[in-house]
Amino acid sequence: MTEAWIIDAARTPRGIGKVGKGGLSEIHPQRILSHVLKALAERNGLDTADVDDVIAGCGTQAGKQGFCIARMAALDAGFDNDAPGLSLDRFCGSGLTAVNLGAMGIMSGMQQLVVAGGVESMSYGATLGGGRFMDSGNLHLRDLHPQPHQGVCADLIATLDGFTREDTDRLALESQRRADHAIRNGYFDRALVPVYHDDGRLALGHDEFPRPGTTLEGLGQLKPAFAALYAHPLDEEGTSYKALVERAYPDVKIEHIHHAGNSSGVVDGAGAVILASPEYAKAHGLKPRARIRALATAGDSPELMLNAPVPATKKALALAGLSIKDIDLFEINEAFAVVPLKFMRDLDIDPAIVNVNGGAMALGHPIGATGAIILGTLLDEMERRDLSLGLATLCAAGGMAPATIIERM
Repeated sequence: MTEAWIIDAARTPRGIGKVGKGGLSEIHPQRILSHVLKALAERNGLDTADVDDVIAGCGTQAGKQGFCIARMAALDAGFDNDAPGLSLDRFCGSGLTAVNLGAMGIMSGMQQLVVAGGVESMSYGATLGGGRFMDSGNLHLRDLHPQPHQGVCADLIATLDGFTREDTDRLALESQRRADHAIRNGYFDRALVPVYHDDGRLALGHDEFPRPGTTLEGLGQLKPAFAALYAHPLDEEGTSYKALVERAYPDVKIEHIHHAGNSSGVVDGAGAVILASPEYAKAHGLKPRARIRALATAGDSPELMLNAPVPATKKALALAGLSIKDIDLFEINEAFAVVPLKFMRDLDIDPAIVNVNGGAMALGHPIGATGAIILGTLLDEMERRDLSLGLATLCAAGGMAPATIIERM
C-alpha cells in the first residue's frame, strides 16, 4: 500500500451564516469553494489535468449546492475539463470524509492526485427549509431509532454524563480566548484565502464569527436554545423530541444547558487539501507537509448521535499502531461543548492539546467544510509547534464520526 501525502491545505474565512448579514451570504456556494480550489492549484503549480478527482463534502445538496458542487466548483475555478468531481454527504463529517476518501484512492494505488474538502453556505441552506426529523418521516426507522434534534442530543448526553452548564460555558469561553489569540497572532494566515465578489470587490478576508468580548457572565445570561423546542409538537400527530428521547430513555429528566454561546456557530465557508502519492509528488516537485497515518469511520448510538468520535479515534489509533498518548495535538469539532468535554474525559486527554486555537463555538461550523478546515488548522499548528502526530475528528448526525491521523514530514 502506498502512502497519501498532504501537499497543502487552505480555507476561506468563515462568514456569519445569515442572509444579508454575512460577508459570504451573497456569494454563490460554488464560488465559495472555487476560491479555495483555485488558490491551492495556483500556489502549488498544479497541472489540474492530472487531478484524478475533486471530492467535496456538503451537508445540504440542493438548489445552488446541488448538481455535484465539487465538479461545478472545479470548473468555476478553471480546472481542466479532465478533472472530475464527486460530492458526498456525511453530515458534519462530510469534509473530513472527503479527505479520507481521497486518501484511500491514493493509498490503494488507483489515484495519484486528489483535491478534497468541502463547502457549506448555511445562509443559503436556511432558505431551503427542511424537515424537523432526522428520519425524514420514515416511521419504521423512527420506531427502530428515535433520533431527536442534535442540540437535544447534546443536552441529553450532558445530563447522562454529568456535565454542567458551568462546564460547558467555561469551555466556550476558552474557545473564544484561544481563537482570539490565534487570530491576533496570525496563526490562521497561511491557510486563509480571501473571497471576492465577481466584480473584484472583497467579500470577506477575515473570520467573521468570533466574539472576543465574551465573558462567563454573559454566557450565563443566555437562554438554553433547545428547552422550548424539546416538548413542542412538531407534526400533526403531536410528536415531539421529548417523546423521541423518552422512547430510548424513559426515566431521563434533561437538563437543558446548551445555548448559542456554547454551541457551534452558523457560518458559511469552504476548505480543501491537496493529496498526492509519493511518486506523483516527487515527479512534479510537490513538497509534502504531512502523510496520512490512518483514517477510520465509526458508528455509535443514533439516539445520542454525537458520541462516535471516541470509537472513531480508537479505531484510527489501532490501525496506526498508536496509543492516545502518542498524539501530540487534537482537533475535535465543537459541535456542542459537551462533545469535546466527553471526548477529553473518555480518552483522558489533556485539554491543553485539544483545539488549541479555538473551535467551532468561537469560529463557526460550516457543516460540509469543517472537517477539511480543522485538518488544515491541525497541520498548521503542528508545524508552528514542531510536533509530529495529530488527530482530527468530528461527530456527525446519525451517530457517526470520521477520524484522521496525520504525521508531519
